[in-house]
Amino acid sequence: MREDTQTKTLHILRLVSRVVDLLGNFRGLAALIAVFMLGVFLTPRSYDTGLPVFLTLRTQSDVLFEYAEFGILATGMTLVILTGGIDLSVGSVLGFAATLFSLLTIGFGWSLAPALIVTILAGCFAGTVSGFLISRFRMQPFVATLAMMVAARGAAKWISGGIKVQPGAQTWYCLQSRTPEFYEWMTQKLPRVGIQPITILFIVNILIMLVIVRYTRFGRYLYAIGGNEEAARLSGISVGRVKLVAYILCGAMAALAGISNAARLDLGDPEAGFTYELDAIAAVVIGGTSLMGGRGGMFLTLVGTLIVGYINKILSVRGVEEAFRLLAKGGIIVAAVLIQQSRKE
Repeated sequence: MREDTQTKTLHILRLVSRVVDLLGNFRGLAALIAVFMLGVFLTPRSYDTGLPVFLTLRTQSDVLFEYAEFGILATGMTLVILTGGIDLSVGSVLGFAATLFSLLTIGFGWSLAPALIVTILAGCFAGTVSGFLISRFRMQPFVATLAMMVAARGAAKWISGGIKVQPGAQTWYCLQSRTPEFYEWMTQKLPRVGIQPITILFIVNILIMLVIVRYTRFGRYLYAIGGNEEAARLSGISVGRVKLVAYILCGAMAALAGISNAARLDLGDPEAGFTYELDAIAAVVIGGTSLMGGRGGMFLTLVGTLIVGYINKILSVRGVEEAFRLLAKGGIIVAAVLIQQSRKE
């Protein structure tokens, strides 16, 4: 009996040791657990169950739904950051995509398939321009994507006349009497699944990107370029082409997020996506992906997205103003970068 007890104790100690090692290697995961526990203690209790509101499936589902757009943006941002770059235009491209998709479906009465294709291609075009400037003309990613950020926002206001695209807004385009059924379907919980299609889109998207980054040659090239671009070039990797593809995919993700935004709000807002690039970068960096490139991954981005989502949910439930939430995000990004630098040293 004593030997059995000792054996069980030994197994438990080994399990605890493995968990500690895991949390040490993935500090983002440790932070996620810490933020989750913080949410449990700081949110009020449910009148129905007596448990903290943060523990309910509804709250968890709401966090995933509300932050699906940011998660999709962060997925594309991860590809770019792994190469040592950054894309400041994703929020503006989201706004342009949301406006374009709404204009095509609500304004001009296009069916779903062609509207989806055109909108995603528009996002790919934005990524192509940024990627071409960076890979071909060796322009700094910050400068190239900053220019695209301004251009995409201007394009969104131009095609919409500077107003929100919704039924009954203007007479200069052929308006529909109501938003298409697709908009409502994307935001309604599916009967057997219990979550919205927008949430499913985010989960499927990040899983596909996780497989691509971890198990394909393209993914290995991303890490190689971010780790040492010159060494990657000397080893025969087409650095410019890989970077271009990364920015194109980032633009496509921004377009998908824009479509989700339009469906969630039932309109196309040319101002949509303002400061969303901050949340996307925050999710990537807080999860543990290095801003210097070459280290990180999609799983860490998922962890970072949940951390940012949980923090915002906690602050929202506690009634903290939006201005202070932005200040908190900025501080968290700085802390995450400092932690990364300390790990390097």
